[in-house]
Amino acid sequence: MTIDKALEAKILRFHHVEGWGVHTIAVQLDVHHSTVDRVLSLAGLPKIDRATRPSILDPYLPFMVQMLEQYPTLSAVRLLEMARIRGYQGGSSHFRARVAQLRPRKLPEAYLRLSLMPGEVVQVDWGHFGHVQIGRAKRPLMAFVMVLGYSRRVFLRFYLNARTDNFIRGHVDAFNSWGACARVCWYDNLKSAVLERDGTAIRYNPQLIELAAHYQFEPRAMNVYRGNEKGRVERAIRYIRGNFFAARTWTSIEDLNAQADLWCAGVSDDRAWPQDNTITIRDAFAQEKLSLLALPNNPFLTEERQEVRVPKTPYVRFDLNDYSVPPVHVRTTLTVMASQETVRIVDGSEEIARHPRSWDKGQQVEDEAHLAALTNAKRAATKERGQHRLRVAVPSSALLLKEAGERGYSLRSLVRALQRLLDEYGAAEMELACAEALERGVPHDNAVRQSLERRREQQQLPPALALVLPDNEQARNLTVRAHALAAYDQINQPRPTTQDTSSHDTTNDNDNTGS
Repeated sequence: MTIDKALEAKILRFHHVEGWGVHTIAVQLDVHHSTVDRVLSLAGLPKIDRATRPSILDPYLPFMVQMLEQYPTLSAVRLLEMARIRGYQGGSSHFRARVAQLRPRKLPEAYLRLSLMPGEVVQVDWGHFGHVQIGRAKRPLMAFVMVLGYSRRVFLRFYLNARTDNFIRGHVDAFNSWGACARVCWYDNLKSAVLERDGTAIRYNPQLIELAAHYQFEPRAMNVYRGNEKGRVERAIRYIRGNFFAARTWTSIEDLNAQADLWCAGVSDDRAWPQDNTITIRDAFAQEKLSLLALPNNPFLTEERQEVRVPKTPYVRFDLNDYSVPPVHVRTTLTVMASQETVRIVDGSEEIARHPRSWDKGQQVEDEAHLAALTNAKRAATKERGQHRLRVAVPSSALLLKEAGERGYSLRSLVRALQRLLDEYGAAEMELACAEALERGVPHDNAVRQSLERRREQQQLPPALALVLPDNEQARNLTVRAHALAAYDQINQPRPTTQDTSSHDTTNDNDNTGS
C-alpha cells in the first residue's frame, strides 16, 4: 500500500513535534497502527528508539538486550523467568512483545541461480502421501521422486515404505525408464543414503555405494539444513501433490504406479521447459539424453535379502507375515529373497519355497504341499490343520469351537462336520450360521446346519451339495431340484367303500369273461 506524502508528513510531525505515540496518531488520523509503524521505521526510527510512555519494563531493557545479543535464540519464557528473579513484576504478554522487537534479526540470504549441465545431476527424495490400509496392516504410502537437473524430467514411483530396498528399487526403475543415468545423484541426509556424518566426513549406505559402483555415478549428500540445494526435486514433489495425486482414485499400488507412468510421460513431459518456454520438457530430455551415461548390460538385483531362523513350526516370519517352508527345514537358518510381488525362500543356492508377497499383517501364506508333508508326518496335525482352515475362512468358528470344548463336545468330529458344511455352503454362509449358533447359545454343528438350511429355504435355493460330481461339464451344470412331496399325501387318504369295491370287481369279472 502506498502512503500519501501528506499523510506521511502528518505522522512525522505528530511524532516529533507533539510527541504522540503510535496508537494516538493511528486513532486521530484514522489509519492502522501498522501504517504509522511503517512510516516511522522508514524514517529511521526503530521501535526501541521511539518515544513511548514510561513502563515498568524500562529498567530491564539493557539486561534483555545484553542477553539476546549473547544468546540470540533464548526463548522469551526463559528470559521472563530471569527477569522475574531480578524483580520484574509485569505481565508476560507485554514482555514477550518487547522480546520480539529486541531479538536480533538474521539478514536475508541471497542465493545464486543453479545452472546445471546436461546429463550432470539428478536430485532424489521421498515424499509422504498418507497411509494405505491393507487388511489389518496400515502401510505408509511413499513416493520416490527423481528429477533430472537439466531437463527437469520427473520419475515417480510409489512404494509401501521408505526402506533402503525400495530406495534402491526406485533408482533402478528410474534408470530403466529413462534408458540412462546421470553422473551425480544429489541426496538429502536421509538414512537410505547417509548413515553417519561429521562435518564433511560422510559414511554412505553400503547398498547405495554398491548401486553407484554398478551404474558408475557419484552419490553426493547436500549440506545439512540446506533444502534449497535440491529445490528442483522439492518443487517436483509439490507439483505431484497438486497436479497428480489430488482427487485421484486408484484400486491398488500397481494401478497407482501405472497411472503415475502415464502422467510422467504425458502431462509432466508436456510442460514448458523453464529455461526456454518454446520447447517442452520432453524436447529438453531428448537433448539431455545424449549426455547421460549408458546403462550396463547386466541388471542390478533389487530383491530384499534377509536371514531368517525357522522355529519348530514350518514358517518363517518376514515383513509382518508368516510364509510356509517344507517341514524338513525347521530349526535351520534360511534366506528370504523378496521382490514387490514374490517371496522366495532359499537354502544356500537352492530355492525351497516361493509365495506371492502379502502386504497385510499377521497372515499365514502357505503352500499346500508343505502342509501335506507335515500332515503325513504327524497324524495329530490333521485336527490342527482343520481348525486353522476354519479360523481363516470362518472367524466365528474359533469362538464356537472354544465354547464347544468347554461343554465337552468332541472337537475332532465337530471340526470334520464344520469342514463338510464349509465345502457345501461356502465361507460367507458359514460365518452367518456360526454367529447365529453362538447367539442362540448352541455351539454345535447341528445348530449351524439348521441355520444354513433355514437360510437356504428362505432364499428358495436348491439343496447344497458337496462337489463330488465327476469331472464332466454337463454333470457339473446339472441342477438338482427337490421333489414335490404332495403326492405322498394320498397315503393317508381313506380306503374306498364296499359298493365301489363290488362295482370294481364286477367290471374286472366282465373284462375277464369277455377276454
